[in-house]
Amino acid sequence: MKSLLRLLPVVVLAVLLAVVGGVGSASAETSVVGPGESIQKAINAAHPGDTIIVRGVHREDVIIRKDGIKLLGQDAVIEAPPNPKADSRCSRFFGSPEGICVLGQVDLGAEKLTGSRVSDVSISGFTIRGFNPSIDLIGTRDATVTKNRALDSGFIGTAFSVGTRILSNVMRGPGAPGIGVDVSHNVTVAGNDVQGSSDSAFAMEKDTNVTVEGNDFTDNTFGMFVIDSTGTRIVSNDMSRSDQVGMFMTGPKRTNDARVLANHVSGADFGILVSNSHGGSFAANEVHNNCAGVVFVSFGEPVGGYELKANTVRDNTRRCPAGQGQAAFSGIGIGLLGASGMEVTANHLWGNVPSGPTAISGGVVVAKDPIFGGTTKPTNNSIVANHFGRNKPDIFNDGSGSGNRFVANICNTSVPARLCN
Repeated sequence: MKSLLRLLPVVVLAVLLAVVGGVGSASAETSVVGPGESIQKAINAAHPGDTIIVRGVHREDVIIRKDGIKLLGQDAVIEAPPNPKADSRCSRFFGSPEGICVLGQVDLGAEKLTGSRVSDVSISGFTIRGFNPSIDLIGTRDATVTKNRALDSGFIGTAFSVGTRILSNVMRGPGAPGIGVDVSHNVTVAGNDVQGSSDSAFAMEKDTNVTVEGNDFTDNTFGMFVIDSTGTRIVSNDMSRSDQVGMFMTGPKRTNDARVLANHVSGADFGILVSNSHGGSFAANEVHNNCAGVVFVSFGEPVGGYELKANTVRDNTRRCPAGQGQAAFSGIGIGLLGASGMEVTANHLWGNVPSGPTAISGGVVVAKDPIFGGTTKPTNNSIVANHFGRNKPDIFNDGSGSGNRFVANICNTSVPARLCN
């Protein structure tokens, strides 16, 4: 009996703790917003963990400032109203309605994070029309935007955020970049389809550890912009029929450690253009039907230190006329224009023949920059064990630099002639 009495306070305490815990916890709830009803009102009434199902057509801009909100569209459309009021804080600041804005503690004017991020918000299943941007994640953690459609609207973007996932969205005719990532890290952009942007399909700046994988970027002015970012992984994307550049990478001055693997790039002036950047690798990419396939060029800052291995660079025969400080060019496979410390190994280069006037051409070109008028000399580049065919010529070296090596290449023509083995 004494032992039982000693146990009673412990049992009572356990029961009390369980009761108190049960009273203090709130279970997640699901609410439904019908056609014409207010999405914002439902968000204001929601608690972390709640799911808000939206159906039908809605004409409002929406802001989320709470953790754990799941916004799920079921045949849901959000359209900009005819006379937009710019109701949310995001819309008022940017001067135009934003479709859905998730906003943490960010000083929008100073463009900096000032406190905590909004966490675990997900947005899926919406068609968004007439907003710029469509969906904006500013100061978020582990947000997910998936399976939305943005039609004639601005970008889906994230800034000052961590762990964002932008997955399987479709964008048609965005006037701004289709997808944008700014000052963020550990971001995944995968499986999206962006077509018809008058800007770039995808743009990122000052980011770390961003993965861009399996996206389809077609018929945009630019396919992809990567600016001053480190640890970027660009894998298995299709960048086709870009008007100017399929992929442009520049900066930072320190090693950017980019990994560009198994992408398909075609139909641009420059398939891949890298400037003022160093340290990374390009492997198993297929680059074809551009004026120039893959070009590393110095615009006043060093470029180089990359490994190019097992890429297929072929049939870059389009003609790009002279204009705006740029010489005409065509028929360039891989161009090292003022680049240094490049390792170009085991690539397949064929059919890179000019179809019009050009400042330079060849399967691999090692030279000063004749396209933009650069004067930096290429140095210490290694062109080793590449396979060439039907280029004009296979290898071109203008002799301006030093320490450039041409070893064990399978080729027929070179300028000067001694570069083929």
